Amino acid sequence: MVSQMDGQQGFHHMNSGNGGGPVKHCAGCGGKITERFFLHALDRYWHNSCLKCSCCGAMLADIGSSCYTRSGMILCKADYSRLFGTGACSACHQTIPANEFSVPQHHVFHLKCFQCSKCGSHLVQGDRYYMLGGSLVCEPDWHKLVKTTTNQTNPPLRKGKVGRPRRSRD
Repeated sequence: MVSQMDGQQGFHHMNSGNGGGPVKHCAGCGGKITERFFLHALDRYWHNSCLKCSCCGAMLADIGSSCYTRSGMILCKADYSRLFGTGACSACHQTIPANEFSVPQHHVFHLKCFQCSKCGSHLVQGDRYYMLGGSLVCEPDWHKLVKTTTNQTNPPLRKGKVGRPRRSRD
């Protein structure tokens, strides 16, 4: 079981050198680490073959230099995003990692997709925007739309102000 804080964790390869120093034990199998190269992750030591994704079983040393922890599991990036991502971006419809999203009026966007659907300008903290049929519209473009529309009986559905993106609390 992992007792680290949830989220992304880095790991790095270690070289035992000439064998001097205390004997290290693998956090995965409990066995002595006698190999020259081993991993250090989550403040523990691991055989290269023992640091695995809890879901798919991939050896994390073979697929990158990061692992993710959540709910007592050690995960690869793909499984972490699949299990704990925030769903699909309202703009590009791709999966959004749990650490990169903005949520205006129950629509979820990648930070890079958080832009006006009319002019393409990226919205930043403090910018005003409107939601029009699930699409973001910046304030200047909204005013242009209102001026060109003869039927002004339908006011904007939602108005918002960009703040800091909300992060997952789990």
